[in-house]
Amino acid sequence: MHKKHKTRDIIIKEILLIFISVIMIAPIILAITMSFQTRSEVFSFPPKFLPKSLYLGNFLTAIKRVDMVRLMWNSTVMAVVITVGKLITGVLAGYAFSNFRFPGKNLLFMILFFTLFLPAEMVMIVPLFLIMKKLHWINTYFALTVPFLASATNTFLMRQHFLTIPKELEDAATIDGATPIQYLVKILLPLSLPMLGGAAIINFVYAWNMYLWPLIVTTQDRMKTVQVGVKMLFISDAAKNWGVIMAGTVLVAIPTLVVFFLIQNLFIKSLVRSGMKG
Repeated sequence: MHKKHKTRDIIIKEILLIFISVIMIAPIILAITMSFQTRSEVFSFPPKFLPKSLYLGNFLTAIKRVDMVRLMWNSTVMAVVITVGKLITGVLAGYAFSNFRFPGKNLLFMILFFTLFLPAEMVMIVPLFLIMKKLHWINTYFALTVPFLASATNTFLMRQHFLTIPKELEDAATIDGATPIQYLVKILLPLSLPMLGGAAIINFVYAWNMYLWPLIVTTQDRMKTVQVGVKMLFISDAAKNWGVIMAGTVLVAIPTLVVFFLIQNLFIKSLVRSGMKG
């Protein structure tokens, strides 16, 4: 009898999860289908959820209207540079806080930890903008990337992760003559691939979806990013055609999905490799 109740609970949970998944994925499916519909199909009544054919005119209009290729290049440069920069600084700072002793270490870490609770957008935007203007970096990749090359979150996560790795590995590496950098590169980083992969996904998606900062520091259309480009579609003539807006939205979402699935393979390979070694 207990087994039947357990099976029934599992079935109910699965149905509930499927229902929630359908609700969450429905807007994505709607955006994709609308992006392939003509204007008459989008505004038809009753609504048509499936396009009659794969109409690509919306994508071409979105690309031409806001120069989407240029905007996607800007966002790619910004996201890649910010992601790599945050990973490098996060690994180095996290390694320093977890494996080295220096004066004021605990105080500095507490200050760093406290910054996690500050609303960065509200506190930092005005002084950062003034600095960018003083350096004449407005409408440059420097303004889009340099202020975000370090992250307290990454430092905290990498420090906590490095603390979980047995100290015996560091002692053994030191006995074998390895320097701290060699120990970091040859031992810690290979053991940290899943953590680095997860951090890479979070940082890339965060940088790719940034809207307010690129909007502030880019006044020229050629330096704007894709999120600003989607907003430009709303305020342009294309706002009369939701198919064009949905096409631009789908184009913007593709790179993040590609990065996710590429690094998802890294997760699996890393976990399998570590399991085999264990």
